[in-house]
Amino acid sequence: MKDIRTTCAYCGVGCGIRATVTGPRSVSIKGDADHPANFGKLCSKGTHLGETVGLEGRLLHPMIGDAQVGWDTALDTVADKMRDCIARHGPDSVAFYVSGQLLTEDYYAANKLMKGFVGSANIDTNSRLCMASAVAAHNRAFDEDIVPVTYQDLDEADLILLVGSNTAWCHPVIWQRIEAAREARGTKIVVIDPRRTETAEQADLHVAVAPDGDVALFNALLDEMAARGLNVAPAHPQPLVQAGAEYGSVDPEVFAALADLVAAHPKMVTVFSMGANQSIAGTDKGNAIINLHITTGRINAAGMGPFSMTGQPNAMGGREVGGLANMLACHLGFSEAERADVAGFWNTERLCSAPGLKAVDMFRAVHEGRIKFLWVMATNPAVSMPDSGFVREALALCETVVVSEVIADTDTAQFAHIRLPAHGWGEKDGTVTNSERRISRQRRLFAPPGEARADWAIIADVAARLGHGAAFGWKCVADVFREYAAMTGLAVKHGKVLDITAQADISDEAYETLAPFIWGGRHPMKGREMRTFPVEARTRAFDPEYPLRLNTGRYRDQWHTMTRTGLSPTLSQHRREPLLELHPADAAASGVVHGALAQIETRSGRSVFRVSVTDAQARGQVFVPMHWTDAMASGGRGNLLPDQAIDPVSGQPGFKNNACRIAPVITEWRAFLVCVDAIMLDGLVWWSKSRVAGGWLFELAGSGAVDADELLPEGERIEAVDLARGMRRIAAIDGDGRFVAGLYITRNGQLPERDWIAAQLGQRAAKVPEMLAARPSTPLPDRGAMVCICHGIGAKQIFAAVEGGADTVAAIGKACAAGTNCGSCRPAIARLLRTWNDELAEAAQ
Repeated sequence: MKDIRTTCAYCGVGCGIRATVTGPRSVSIKGDADHPANFGKLCSKGTHLGETVGLEGRLLHPMIGDAQVGWDTALDTVADKMRDCIARHGPDSVAFYVSGQLLTEDYYAANKLMKGFVGSANIDTNSRLCMASAVAAHNRAFDEDIVPVTYQDLDEADLILLVGSNTAWCHPVIWQRIEAAREARGTKIVVIDPRRTETAEQADLHVAVAPDGDVALFNALLDEMAARGLNVAPAHPQPLVQAGAEYGSVDPEVFAALADLVAAHPKMVTVFSMGANQSIAGTDKGNAIINLHITTGRINAAGMGPFSMTGQPNAMGGREVGGLANMLACHLGFSEAERADVAGFWNTERLCSAPGLKAVDMFRAVHEGRIKFLWVMATNPAVSMPDSGFVREALALCETVVVSEVIADTDTAQFAHIRLPAHGWGEKDGTVTNSERRISRQRRLFAPPGEARADWAIIADVAARLGHGAAFGWKCVADVFREYAAMTGLAVKHGKVLDITAQADISDEAYETLAPFIWGGRHPMKGREMRTFPVEARTRAFDPEYPLRLNTGRYRDQWHTMTRTGLSPTLSQHRREPLLELHPADAAASGVVHGALAQIETRSGRSVFRVSVTDAQARGQVFVPMHWTDAMASGGRGNLLPDQAIDPVSGQPGFKNNACRIAPVITEWRAFLVCVDAIMLDGLVWWSKSRVAGGWLFELAGSGAVDADELLPEGERIEAVDLARGMRRIAAIDGDGRFVAGLYITRNGQLPERDWIAAQLGQRAAKVPEMLAARPSTPLPDRGAMVCICHGIGAKQIFAAVEGGADTVAAIGKACAAGTNCGSCRPAIARLLRTWNDELAEAAQ
């Protein structure tokens, strides 16, 4: 069958994909070797997109409450509620909260309706949570939201600084590109991060900066370069304080090594991402980085420049069309001249007059009753917003919540009065813009399921019902793209770089075959005015009642709130539970132990996690993931914990540095359950679930009696009990003799491994002793902890390859295939190799 060229659904790298549809809801995925963003490479998430295109959990029909309705009824209701709200309370009582998962055409339609015809700028995007500080820093330095480099500059750099970026996990294809540069030209890699991540372990230098110590560090670097006579442009005096002195500063020898590397390598790219942006000083961090590049002349030439890596597939496209509340459209602001031109282009008299509410302030306004109609599109703020318990209260209080979604029962959809089924990846048709300003096409692979519709079309139909049909009379997605492309002419008029007016007359046929292209050229700020901006180091106050510092972030194989990746058996192997990572000394001081449960508490909330004790965490700092939801665990809710403090310029929340404390969670028993069909759980101290090939794996813990009847399906049961060890094991068999569930409980012993018994789900029942032991009578080779999910290679298999003479990551790949597909696990393989070598060296002493 013919390949369809499309773009990945996940991060901001914007990888090209060649998809071959193999069935009604099945697809074969491979990287597009001709796409300049990835040249055929994919990470683990992109590689396994085919596992996430089924219809499990999909929202297939419009719903009002729990009742299925037709589209006309649903859209009439949305428009009526909106109209009534505006009439009674004014346009600012209405808000849209949108997403970097939307296509550019969807974003354009939403922004045009809200700002142009509702008459309020209360439209903001979840990009506020990840990239808004970079946007603000760009605007201060460049007078426009411009990324001044491209991926090619990574290929040609001699030094790459990775600031607040676990690139090997969060942008794996970029990491592979950086690795290739190191191999080809000896590029040096520095990681500036409080955590010793897998990326940091592979770097030539790890600078363990204190939380929010980045501004002081880059100011000090700027001062040091001036002292060495390397500045080519005057810099503003930078007020310096010791980097994060309150929590431990950068070691002077490490700073000297960093300064030597920076001084010796003018061809330098600084990549910064969420670790820098998600801070109450995120904008200043961005400007501290940009200041260094401008002042030392390391910008606007091959292999040099500051590079903000976006987190979502179309965060950049949303920024282009005006998806942020503080932008009008097409990189334009709210001056009288800009407003007049936008009003004329849209032919509206209702254009908003000032910026709207940014995400955190928007949900405060919902909570206070100032916003009474909220339309959420393609995002899950009940999980992803900081202080998400407060956000849930706000959603519960809101008069009308509309959710356009792919999944029927997200944590946010639970609060919706109206749910509208939207297209998911593989059904969407439009454009996205990646981190290097490259516009690519997402193309439809499958017919939309049920009654799902494109977001832009849903928005246009609501606009028509509000009386604005003439302004939203697009017949196809290419119509929307053409209008947006034409509108960038206003950006040009006002001196901006953004310009895709060459596409304004593109035909439907040419749009269908549109090849990826970059706007602005390779170095868009070359020959244009740039400004340094003085920034002062600051951090958050120490709280003696909450003495630890909390950092939150992503896992390698999960995405946002797991509504897609949580359905993949392969991706679920990397981290089956949300882990609280902390230093051994902090674990001892808090009374928690590795593998047990602990509660982490802040002044905003509390949640329970599985404990992982690791010296990769600095003392005084802990890390938890942001992905888990009510649908996937009883705890693990990372975003319940950060407070509502924001960067004063960008409005971006400070996810990365919150005060917390930890306490052990005591349970009387532990268990796991494997089952073909997922179940609803309540009343346990802990449960989490993850996908396996034949169903689900639940990890359980609690106190008191275990009610097996609540956990297991009806049917034949086989049971073994050992009261002395507090052990109980039950296997459930259906009428066809298939193994459909197994429950394994202990009060004071060890639980068996999960992999073999989980693989038996849905199969003809194995021998009774095997099912109760959860292992085959003939032992299988022990692979160890899973490392390479693509080839199913575990740590012990990698050690066996090393013992057999494989002494590099590449040699290990040749020996056992680990790391030879998507490459996302190569840093983990390198860590195992280093562990092996360290143990050999220690034994030889």
